[in-house]
Amino acid sequence: MTKHEIEITVNGRKRRLTVKPNDLLLNVIREDLVLTGTKYGCGIGECAACTVLMEGKPVLACMILAVAAHGKNITTIEGLADGDKLVPVQQAFIDHGAIQCGFCTPGMVLTSHALLNENPDPSEEEIRDYLRGNYCRCTGYTAIVKAVQSCAKKNQ
Repeated sequence: MTKHEIEITVNGRKRRLTVKPNDLLLNVIREDLVLTGTKYGCGIGECAACTVLMEGKPVLACMILAVAAHGKNITTIEGLADGDKLVPVQQAFIDHGAIQCGFCTPGMVLTSHALLNENPDPSEEEIRDYLRGNYCRCTGYTAIVKAVQSCAKKNQ
């Protein structure tokens, strides 16, 4: 099988990788780059546990071929914070008890972060709509919505 060389910027660092045409971005992130915060959930784009930001927008890494990410800027949960300084939505998830088992948390946090970048003052309905593809089996979403609401511009 022919391999392809790609260059992606992950968490601010340029990376050159050799990938097979059918390698998923999720597997490259987890296995080649050893960034395991991006979770493998369903593998069919239904749960959003594998969410990363590509060019600042949430995408499902289990649905994107690594070759399609060539030249793109990718942010994983490991790259969201600035060292030990969490971004507001990360701290809000902690403060509001929006983390239980933690499996969905990276995808939820990255999606919430993207929402707040697009809409700094979302309503509860807008938050729930934006997070509609992210499945959480533990929290019931109330704490997650409250965490995102606490980061809204009107609350700053």
